[in-house]
Amino acid sequence: ITIYGQNGHIGLVLAQTSLSEGWQKGTLLLAYQSFGVVYGDLCISPVYVYKNTFSGKLRLHEEDEEILGVLSLVFWSLTLVPLLKYIILVLGADDNGEGGTFALYSLMCRRSRMGLLNSLHAGHGSVSSYNQDEPCKETRSSLAIRGFFEKHHSLRVVLLLFVLMGTSMVIGDGVLTPTMSVLSAVSGLRIKFPELHENYTVLLACVVLVGLFALQHYGTRRVGFLFAPILLSWLACIGGIGIYNIFRWNPTVVRALSPYYIYNFFRKAGRDGWSSLGGIVLCITGAEAMFADLGHFSKLSLRLGFTIVVYPCLVLAYMGEAAYLSKHREDLQSSFYKALPDRVFWPVLFIATLATAVGSQAIISATFSIISQCRALGCFPRIKVVHTSSHVHGQIYIPEVNWTLMSLCLAVTIGFRDTEMIGNAYGLAVILVMFATTCLMFLVITTVWNRSVLWAALFAAGFGSMELLYLSACLAKVPHGGWLPLLLSLATLLVMSAWHYGTAKKQEYELQNKVCLDHFIGLSSGMGLLRVPGVGFVYSDSVAGVPPMFAHFVTNFPAFHRVLVFVSLQTLTVPKVPPEERFLVGRIGRPEHRMFRCVVRYGYKEGRWDHFNFEDQLLVKVLEFLQLQQADGDGERCSTGSGEMSVIPAAPSQAVVDALASMSSGEIEYYAGGGAKKVRFEELPAAWRREETMSEVRELLEEREAGVSYMIGHTCVFAHESSSAVKKFAVNVVYGFLRRNSRRPAVVLGIPHTSLIEVGMVYRV
Repeated sequence: ITIYGQNGHIGLVLAQTSLSEGWQKGTLLLAYQSFGVVYGDLCISPVYVYKNTFSGKLRLHEEDEEILGVLSLVFWSLTLVPLLKYIILVLGADDNGEGGTFALYSLMCRRSRMGLLNSLHAGHGSVSSYNQDEPCKETRSSLAIRGFFEKHHSLRVVLLLFVLMGTSMVIGDGVLTPTMSVLSAVSGLRIKFPELHENYTVLLACVVLVGLFALQHYGTRRVGFLFAPILLSWLACIGGIGIYNIFRWNPTVVRALSPYYIYNFFRKAGRDGWSSLGGIVLCITGAEAMFADLGHFSKLSLRLGFTIVVYPCLVLAYMGEAAYLSKHREDLQSSFYKALPDRVFWPVLFIATLATAVGSQAIISATFSIISQCRALGCFPRIKVVHTSSHVHGQIYIPEVNWTLMSLCLAVTIGFRDTEMIGNAYGLAVILVMFATTCLMFLVITTVWNRSVLWAALFAAGFGSMELLYLSACLAKVPHGGWLPLLLSLATLLVMSAWHYGTAKKQEYELQNKVCLDHFIGLSSGMGLLRVPGVGFVYSDSVAGVPPMFAHFVTNFPAFHRVLVFVSLQTLTVPKVPPEERFLVGRIGRPEHRMFRCVVRYGYKEGRWDHFNFEDQLLVKVLEFLQLQQADGDGERCSTGSGEMSVIPAAPSQAVVDALASMSSGEIEYYAGGGAKKVRFEELPAAWRREETMSEVRELLEEREAGVSYMIGHTCVFAHESSSAVKKFAVNVVYGFLRRNSRRPAVVLGIPHTSLIEVGMVYRV
């Protein structure tokens, strides 16, 4: 016994060691991939920060105080915003591993009634993801803030619009980041060839942009492996050249790390120094993308990559460029490439061009993530979302968004041509997103974390005041290109808010016009309805009662299938729902009615149809529900109302699998343990030989063999004639246009066209 215990103990230690090593390898692998996806936007900034900062009246100030002051501003901006705010603090506000503006909002929606995206069907059971964090004692200030928002519906509307504004600014960044970085890099050719016409650099930038967006369909994982060596080479180049320039030209630039030089800079430059902040803010572009891309990686992998590699290399690069400028003030407009030693100019230019593509990858991936969140939560039209990795769930690709971003990038590149004007637009979009995150963090700290309002106010005042200072400088440049992100975000905000409003009104109409189950069952028994062979899956948003679409169908065509399953797909305000909690199944009416309800719950980051045959899954869950009823002795007890619903495990029991295989003429595919499995047995298990269960199971499987049909509503939503002109425009014009041009629900749900029944209806909301 002693030897066995020791061996067991040793085995346990070895197992723990093996898990620890595997965890470390996985973290390091994610950290490596993150270099090709997350940090590129930040790392490419040295190419254009000093050029844009000294592009205005600040070029008249060429003394060491101004150059060292700009370096000090860049250093402390990098330290306070990307490092302190995002890497240390904001990454801790993740939503079960997901980041971004919408992730912060979903936290508030779950923990309180401050949001407008709360699930309408919470009464059918919550999932464990809602309660993963340890509850904190609510403070008086958190209760006051929460109660203030819950009391005023208009404030909740303003909060949602504020979140959508921040989200739309991130999408605007997805247009400006590739344009700015790629055009700045290829402009380095004009250092060696001053006579080169501008059209050639614009053409080369367009070619690079087309290649970048053409690679996106390979997915974040493959793109990360492809781009990571490029960015690591770029960081090694700028870090090494920075050290070289510091020691060769001016080692005393290290003094600029003191914040005194910021005070001295504003004292010397005055209003011109304030105006230059619109260029300095470009050094922190990409900080928001680190948070938005969190779902692609992990907090630890991002923190390791930034603090150990990215941050030191960037600081050295900016210090080296400032050291060169202190001795070559005539090169203010092309300092990055002029500071390169002649021997490494062409290799660095080549790597810089490739690195700009990597830099664009961060914001493109963030745009995909945020739009996917918005679509799942009903704030963006139906589009195709492709999950490119079966291991890291957040890695996605959206074809429509990808090609739209590419078209807009090409239009901006050809239309503006000037990196100074693009930089003005870029800086405004970046700082607005950061300010939105700061405001939302204040609410998260007080109402979600239940911390003291003093700490939240300190966070908001510290970072918010700095961001407002940057914002004031960027707003002054609205006439000089800053109008572009405002226009892009306004158009995106209109689309998102109109879609959310129209969808909410549609769901509200269906909720108010649903048919009571008791009334429907009593009505159908007296109408002489014909029950045709087969299984009918009726899709709707309703989780109680009969949807008006189905009642309309039965009224005009009094026949439906012998087995009916009302399916409701519900997206919760959590990133991912555990597979064992995904399905809720209940019975409608008496057993002889053969009607069931199945609520399928997903997180806003999950794909629905990627891994298993959904038709077989639903059938398996219904049979599993029957087995649970038999085991509990509830086979004859059911409700004609909403009915009690049971959570069905992820993997079906062996009894259900055997029954499916033995009673079906073909193989049955089901999902269990991470993959699809096909089984077939010849003998019916003893657990299913009870006559009361066998007859119902046999009938279900026989009807499945007879055929499966899918019913879905094809609705036209119009504002009521008495509605205001604004509501008519939002619903009839904008929402109607988006519905006509977005993917049809049947396509999004993956319903086969040959088995589809669409029921047309008109909703007057």
